[in-house]
Amino acid sequence: MTKKFEEKTITSESIYKGKIIDVRVDDVELPNGQSSKRELIDHPGAVAIIAITDENKIVMVEQYRKALEKSIIEIPAGKLEPGEKPEITAKRELEEETGYQADTLDYVVSYYTSPGFANEIIYVYEARGLMKVEDALEGDDDEFVELMEVTLDEALQLIKEQRIHDAKTIHAIYYLMQQEG
Repeated sequence: MTKKFEEKTITSESIYKGKIIDVRVDDVELPNGQSSKRELIDHPGAVAIIAITDENKIVMVEQYRKALEKSIIEIPAGKLEPGEKPEITAKRELEEETGYQADTLDYVVSYYTSPGFANEIIYVYEARGLMKVEDALEGDDDEFVELMEVTLDEALQLIKEQRIHDAKTIHAIYYLMQQEG
């Protein structure tokens, strides 16, 4: 990996340690010798699941997102627990948020969500052969979601209406379009 544009950390100050994220401010030396400040978010990473029913519908959840002050429709997702492998997180989050388990869970891609200020990486999986679980794992106490299943055409319309309005879900929809076409 190239270090051509590396910014060397001079000092690092933790300014917040939270349940999900930590925030720090780093003083860095730039490649040209100048210095600058970087406000950075440390995140444990996350998974997202493109869950497809036998009827070829995409399993989605609608939930309120406080940062946006509105509800949006998303593919199921959740953060990694310490030491947890992404595939295990994906299985757990799928069951917690949707009540489904999958016959197959295939890795699709991973990417950094906002590399300008955060190190969050999201691992995307495709789940097929879905089965409803009698006594599904319960979701987080502070998480309220409504389950829905939509066709690809319906999902594209939801993007146009900005009801689907997050990168992971839009990426998932375009991934499915590519698979079809």
